[in-house]
Amino acid sequence: MSIDAVPSLESAREPEREPIALPTAADVEDAAARLAKVVTRTPLATNSRWSAELDAHVRVKREDLQAVRSYKLRGAYNLVAQLDAEQRGHGVVTASAGNHAQGLAYACAALRVRGRIYVPRTTPRQKRDRIAALGQEFVETIVLGDTYDDAAAAAAQDAARTGATMVPAFDDVRTVCGQGTVAVEVVEQLAALGETPPDVLVVPVGGGGLLAGVLTWVRERHPHVRVVGVEPEGASSMAAALAAGRPVRLGDLDTFVDGASVRRVGDVTHAVVEQHPVELVAVPEGAICVEMLAMYQTDGIIAEPAGALATAALAGYVRVEPGQSVVAIVSGGNNDVSRYAEIIERALVHEGRKHYFLVEFPQEPGALRRFLDEVLGPDDDITLFEYVKRSNREFGPALVGIEIPTKDDLPGLLARMDAAPPTFDKITADDPLYRYLL
Repeated sequence: MSIDAVPSLESAREPEREPIALPTAADVEDAAARLAKVVTRTPLATNSRWSAELDAHVRVKREDLQAVRSYKLRGAYNLVAQLDAEQRGHGVVTASAGNHAQGLAYACAALRVRGRIYVPRTTPRQKRDRIAALGQEFVETIVLGDTYDDAAAAAAQDAARTGATMVPAFDDVRTVCGQGTVAVEVVEQLAALGETPPDVLVVPVGGGGLLAGVLTWVRERHPHVRVVGVEPEGASSMAAALAAGRPVRLGDLDTFVDGASVRRVGDVTHAVVEQHPVELVAVPEGAICVEMLAMYQTDGIIAEPAGALATAALAGYVRVEPGQSVVAIVSGGNNDVSRYAEIIERALVHEGRKHYFLVEFPQEPGALRRFLDEVLGPDDDITLFEYVKRSNREFGPALVGIEIPTKDDLPGLLARMDAAPPTFDKITADDPLYRYLL
């Protein structure tokens, strides 16, 4: 097992927990039978872009085309469907601001079980509306607190007070088995084409429910399949848990990949993953943005950041041999169109095509014109210019963003800036000002 560097951890040690009864491949197959007439058997489509790039046969499992536009329906439905009459009478409860909430809402309506879903105030209106539409009259959405942790605490209190069943997004054996049905479908779809299971199966990882479910089934039924789990570089909580030998809370968390930005993986998911051979890789958020744009512009797929995790890893983070059969899971497509400006920005920075500088301009006529004439290349573009003239200083700082055609054009730009009259400082990722820009 290979584990990349992980973010910093919070120091508080958690109490020891009881041993966990791990799920089996038969449990996943039972879940598949339970879900057969409920979930969409999503397409397993050849991806020409990555197939040509890797000289391999790359397919994508389109869970973004699921009824709730993510695989989360599988785990939520599998859990609720197994409740007895008394448990259903008390209802179900969860906290989520994303795909899990929509999956549970759909399950509640399909099974006619009352549910309460707690979401923080920061949850966009369109997500609340989507939860309400899917859950119909069976689901109540409760907006409470400023953070997910506030909503989760309220949901736990609700369950304790009312006897409602908590439906975790990933940390439950029934949820894990439901998510694992994705792997069952992949192998069945390949068999229908007269093919064997894939050589490589690439799985996005947040709390670990999907990875744990896939490993549970694949390791028993098709142990030769190489499973690779992909985490966001700024939220590598499964790698941290495996390194520590137990789930731990990340101290720093980049929440850009919101569908996979989990501060602590589950006890169940960690226990499963710890027992099975798996590769883990971490992909920078900028690389995920590059892949999201390629999926949109070339493949015609609208993926959320977590949905692009698995295919983003094909850009040099996962070893693929020529001729291999590869399947990558596109886990979700609930992306907010308003985020695309930030996605483009992060992609350009990751590709080395966009850079920021603090430039000290002399406060005299023609200073900007000389900068444009002497520093910018013919295809360079100023994308940001913020300057405030001060009457009591000879020089004034300007925040300047410059987009260049390729990363190879940067040395020339820096050389021209060194030779020009204004002095400058390049803003790097470790500069506090950089967090203002991205």
